[in-house]
Amino acid sequence: MAESERSNAGYTPSLDARQRPYQSDFAALAARRRYRVDLAGHIACCEGNYARLLKLLPNLAEGDSWNFDLEISPQHRWKTDIQVVDRARYTTTLEIDQQELFLNAGTRAWGDKQLLLQVRLYHDAHMAEVLAWSRHKRLAARYDYPNSKMYLADEKAQCNLFLSEWLDNSLQYGLSRQALNLPGQGDMAL
Repeated sequence: MAESERSNAGYTPSLDARQRPYQSDFAALAARRRYRVDLAGHIACCEGNYARLLKLLPNLAEGDSWNFDLEISPQHRWKTDIQVVDRARYTTTLEIDQQELFLNAGTRAWGDKQLLLQVRLYHDAHMAEVLAWSRHKRLAARYDYPNSKMYLADEKAQCNLFLSEWLDNSLQYGLSRQALNLPGQGDMAL
């Protein structure tokens, strides 16, 4: 068969079983695309998370627990409880527990859903980062991929970005479970 006929006919030469070129190709690809931690991006995300947490929990220095709801739709809400797990001179560790509440039994199609995050605030650096999620402890800055736990290469960065988005939603759509006593509330004319 002529060379031009081979290329036109989609001809592929047979490979010897010992050659296995695909293994070396994937190894080279994995080495070439190894995840590198974006330190500046990580710091910016953690600083933003710290600022959002202080806005969401204005009495963080004195309080030990907070609770509020997030309304997803008229049919159900998320019940959120935040507890101080550990308080030290320069750090505070929070546990965020969120469970789905259904106001209509017909909407409970997917079963119970729960979010559990452990977040550490570094007061001297003005940063907050996710330490653990749903019982997955001590996230590393990066993971080889694939790995036994099937974490993404940037699992820690993804968790901190999730916390950022979750805090934005909480600030925007959060509903207090207690009546708020705002200064000057009695003086306002409706």
